[in-house]
Amino acid sequence: MPKTRKAHKTTSPSQKGTPKPGVPDFAKDIMNDCVQAKRASQQLAVSSTEIRHRALEAMAKALENSQSDIQFKNEIDIEVARKTGLTDALIDRLTLTPQRIRAMAQGLRDMMALPDPVGEIIEDRTQPNGMRLQKVRVPLGVVSIIYESRPNVTVDCAGLCIKSGNAVILRGGKEAINSNTALAHIIQNAAYEAGLPPGSIQLIQSTDRALIRDLVRMDKLIDLVIPRGGEEMVKAVRDMATVPVLSHGKGLCTVYIDKDADLGMAENIAFNAKTQRPGVCNAMETLLVHQDIAPQFIPGIIKRYEDAHVQIRGDAHVQNIGGDNILPAQEKDWDTEFLKLTAAIRVVPSLEEALVHIAKHSSRHSDSIVTNNPDTANRFLAEVDSAAVFHNASTRLHDGSV
Repeated sequence: MPKTRKAHKTTSPSQKGTPKPGVPDFAKDIMNDCVQAKRASQQLAVSSTEIRHRALEAMAKALENSQSDIQFKNEIDIEVARKTGLTDALIDRLTLTPQRIRAMAQGLRDMMALPDPVGEIIEDRTQPNGMRLQKVRVPLGVVSIIYESRPNVTVDCAGLCIKSGNAVILRGGKEAINSNTALAHIIQNAAYEAGLPPGSIQLIQSTDRALIRDLVRMDKLIDLVIPRGGEEMVKAVRDMATVPVLSHGKGLCTVYIDKDADLGMAENIAFNAKTQRPGVCNAMETLLVHQDIAPQFIPGIIKRYEDAHVQIRGDAHVQNIGGDNILPAQEKDWDTEFLKLTAAIRVVPSLEEALVHIAKHSSRHSDSIVTNNPDTANRFLAEVDSAAVFHNASTRLHDGSV
């Protein structure tokens, strides 16, 4: 059973290695967490699928049985967020509803249904001299995940690491500290009671940003760092780390409405992509509209956006169609991840210009085309270099379980 630690102090820790005399207590705590995680990772690497799946199921049940406790802690974070002036979109990212808690539990069960990657033989061949060569998937070891705002990341990332036989060290943002601490405590207890070694799931409870520098330099104990959050935070982690870093930048997503689009479908997709959850990384930030259908399409989407309190920043064409309520788009708007009810809209003369815009400004997260022309769609899907590219679908589909 994990012990409940006091909040760490906020003195700057040493960079890496064994703590020296006079090093603050919380630096020693982090070192101890990493050492324990390393030991746990060695046991996880040879653990059976059955044990890891039993832990995931126990974690899911514990979440379902602790819904009221989770929401109580989450409400504390939400109250603080409101007092500090966080936007409604960011508060939505922070909020854990009963539906989202159930979705987290279901997400763990969905992981159980995936093939076990540990020990999978992906290549097996015999050389002419009789030597047999195999390429086998093995766990990374210890994965540290640094993230902001969304407390469901605590559960999602812990589950994925356990599924793949890795120990995990989590460090969430201060705005979700109460929620993250509650979630981590619940899933830790459940996982350890189900047979996982102590240290398999760790949460750094200090919200002092100075400790991140120490964490991402623990290259003898941590095998991979994954930062999830704003562009500034991700860049800072990449710059500081001596541990290998797997990262993305920001979620600047684009929807392009082609001249051959079904305008009703296009309006619904553009509305969903912007307004369903504007504070998340797969929300649309830029809407591109082909000039041939702009006079028919733009008035309707502007009306729906205005009814949903979306602020619109448009180029000259959009301003001419939309009227005085449209703010003039600045060049920086095409590179801005708004993470709120703001959309930048541009009229383009062709598919080629849309592709040029996306290549220049997209963060390569998620981009979508709406068209009934299969040749146009296939070209868009082939030429847009993003993690997810959609045809006649919202960018919101590129998401986890919640």
